[in-house]
Amino acid sequence: MKVSSITLKVIKAPLKQPFKTHLGTVNDREVIIIEAQDEDGLIGYGEAVPFSSPWYTEETIKTCLHMLEDFLIPLTLASKPRHPGELQSLWSGIRRNAMAKSALEQAILDLYAKQKEIYLGRLFGGERSEVAAGVVIASNDVEDAIRQIDGFSRSGYQRYKIKIDPRHDIELLAEIRGAYPDIPLMADANSAYTLDDIPRLQKLDEYKLMMIEQPLGHDDIVEHARLQKQLQTPICLDESINSYHDAHSALSLGSCGVINIKMAKVGGWTEAVKIHDLCVENDVPVWCGGMIEFGISRAHNIALATLKGFTVPGDISSSSRYWEEDIIEPEVVVKNGSIQVPEKAGIGFSINEKRLKSLTTYRQIYR
Repeated sequence: MKVSSITLKVIKAPLKQPFKTHLGTVNDREVIIIEAQDEDGLIGYGEAVPFSSPWYTEETIKTCLHMLEDFLIPLTLASKPRHPGELQSLWSGIRRNAMAKSALEQAILDLYAKQKEIYLGRLFGGERSEVAAGVVIASNDVEDAIRQIDGFSRSGYQRYKIKIDPRHDIELLAEIRGAYPDIPLMADANSAYTLDDIPRLQKLDEYKLMMIEQPLGHDDIVEHARLQKQLQTPICLDESINSYHDAHSALSLGSCGVINIKMAKVGGWTEAVKIHDLCVENDVPVWCGGMIEFGISRAHNIALATLKGFTVPGDISSSSRYWEEDIIEPEVVVKNGSIQVPEKAGIGFSINEKRLKSLTTYRQIYR
């Protein structure tokens, strides 16, 4: 494997509708696209998905650009790694900055898979020909949430995630369960509760939720273990899982019954697969989380979700969930609750160059 050049592009587009949580509202999405090219003209693609401000993680678009331009890309090009498996060791002197590392690893692995003429998911043992799709309902208005569920149900989504907080939880879930008594339903709290809210969280058991995602602190593992003992509903950890070590600690303490693996947040394919394998060994279900991403990141998530441990439908919705037009071809489509896994080499999708160019606000090439 040889990478001859790496191109960075910052792109920005408005969402079709605002994405609302108690932490804030996202109206426009900005990401970094990475293109790793070899001497024969093959290109691998990655997508860095921090937000423009540090409301979800400490990384932002600007900090991610800094790490890529000043450290990760120069180190990678100078070291000339012969195999993607060398990247984690090569970057070990650069602490954290998981989203920057993930995007660059994605691009290099996509390039490597294309060189080997194999679908990316198959490189890691993925076998599924289709992956189950779930969708996020980001609204605290009952009528709007039900309207969204009704619309998405026409595509047969196999899991619906509702954003909750102490101001909008019991009433919201009661109304949704009244309208849809049997849909696979989970709640995502994004750290909106504390241990003082245990009685309130216990009331959510009656709504037969698949799981409650990250009810307590974004960096907590210990208090979630205490909470899980008080609930019938499984806890799913998301924000707390930023590495294999975090996942191992959470399982050792009994902090959760489910883990959400976000490739971008844990540092890329290599770490995500290690967490997946750990959970399979411990009979803990995993699912693939989303980051309001464009099609390149979504394509990597589809490939990751082909691994056998991903038994819970992930946050892998249709391209049309967020975008009037995506940057990949064909766009991702959910049909009868599933997404067909592509067969082409690499991420399996082509790039809509015209659309990508129209959204690009910054571009730089490194050799």
